[in-house]
Amino acid sequence: MTYYSHYLDEYFSWLAELLVSFGVPADQGQFAAFIATYLGLTLLVLLLVVLLLRRRGGAAKKKLATIPEQEMESSEPLPSAPERAVVESVESPEVLIPEQSLPPQKEASADQVEEPAVSVEVGLFQRMRQGLAKTRGSLLGRVDGLLSGRSHLDDEFVEELEEILITADFGMQATQELIDVLTERLRTQSGLDAPALRQLLRDEIRIRLQSPTLEWPQPHQGPLVVMVVGVNGVGKTTTIGKLAKQFADQGKKVVLGAGDTFRAAAAQQLQVWGERAGAEVICQAEGSDPAAVAFDAAKAAMARQADVLILDTAGRLHTKVNLMEELKKVRRVLGREIAGAPHETLLVLDATTGQNALSQAKIFQEAVEVSGIALTKLDGTAKGGIVVAITTQLDLPVRLVGVGEGVEDLRPFDADEFVDALFAVS
Repeated sequence: MTYYSHYLDEYFSWLAELLVSFGVPADQGQFAAFIATYLGLTLLVLLLVVLLLRRRGGAAKKKLATIPEQEMESSEPLPSAPERAVVESVESPEVLIPEQSLPPQKEASADQVEEPAVSVEVGLFQRMRQGLAKTRGSLLGRVDGLLSGRSHLDDEFVEELEEILITADFGMQATQELIDVLTERLRTQSGLDAPALRQLLRDEIRIRLQSPTLEWPQPHQGPLVVMVVGVNGVGKTTTIGKLAKQFADQGKKVVLGAGDTFRAAAAQQLQVWGERAGAEVICQAEGSDPAAVAFDAAKAAMARQADVLILDTAGRLHTKVNLMEELKKVRRVLGREIAGAPHETLLVLDATTGQNALSQAKIFQEAVEVSGIALTKLDGTAKGGIVVAITTQLDLPVRLVGVGEGVEDLRPFDADEFVDALFAVS
C-alpha cells in the first residue's frame, strides 16, 4: 500500500476536485472522495458476488442436463439416510486400530521442547539471507568475475573494484577506505585469491558497521516515545504499523499518533495498522497542526498508562525549511509533555533510493537529532552497501531493516547477521 501512496494521493486529489465541481463543499472534498471510493468498491464487490453466483447456478443446471433421462425418470425411491449410511460403510469400510496396538507416545524432552525456537531463528536468518540475495549476487558475483583469470594486483583491478563498491552504494568515503585497506593487504600477498579477498571484504565491512543495542531506551517514567520521520513513500507508516504489532505481541500497550496530517488518507492507513496491532490511534482532521496531534497523543498515552507511544510525522518536501521547523516544534511538544521525549527519533529510509537516502539522512539528522535508522525494502535492491555508507559517513546506527512484507520481516539490525547473510555461500 505504501509503495503506491503517491498514486493514491493523485487519485484522491483528482476525485475531490471533481466532487467540488459538482457542488460538494471544498473542505469536505477529501472526505467525500474517500466515501465515494468506498461505495464504489462495495458496489463492485457485490456485482462480482452476483456474477459468481449466477455462474455457479449455470454450472449446476448444465450438470443436471447431462444426467441420462432414464435415470431422472426412474421410479425407484431414493434410499433413506440410515440405508445410505449402511451402504457407504460397506463400500468404504473404516479400519479401526485397537488402542492397545498403538505404540506408546514418548514425553517430549527438554531439548525437543526448545526445537521450535531454534527453527524460528533459522527462519529469520533465511529471510535476511534471501532479502540480501540481490546485493550478494551483485557484489560478490562481480568481485569473483573481476578476479577470474587475473593473477596480480594492478591499477585496472583497483579501478574496477572501486566501481563495484560505488555502484553497490557503499559511498565514496567507505569505498575509499575499503580500497586503501584491501590494496595494502593484497600487495603483501603473492597472488590474487577470490576466497581471501572475500574474507578481507567481510572483515573490513564488519569493522565499519555499528551494531546498536537491540534494546529500546527505558524511560524512568511514562511511556517510551518513538518519533518516526522520513519522506513520503519510504514505508514510514508501514514500519510504524509493524513496529506497533511487535510491541503489542510483547504484551505492551501501544498508542499511535497520526501526525502526518498533510498526506491524504495517512490517518486512515495508520488506523488500519492500529486495528491489527490492537493499538489506539490518536488523530485529528486532515491538514491540522501536527504539533497538536503530538500533544493529544502524549496526553492520551499518559492517561491510558501506555508502554509505548509511536508518533508518525509529515514527510513531504524534506528539503523545505518550514517542514523541518515543524518537526522541531513536534519534538519540543513531546519533550514538554513527557520527560526526555522523544526517547528515540527513528529515520525511515528506502534502501532502493541509494545515495538519495544518504542525502535525506544528512538533512534530517541536522534538523531533528536522528538517533537511529530504519532501512526498508532492503530485499528489493542490489545496493545493500547503503548500510555501510550510512554508518560510515553519518555515524548513525541502523536499528531496523526491512527484508520482506511480513511483520516479522522488520528485523532488529545485527551487524554480524548482516555480514553472515551477505557473504553466505549459496
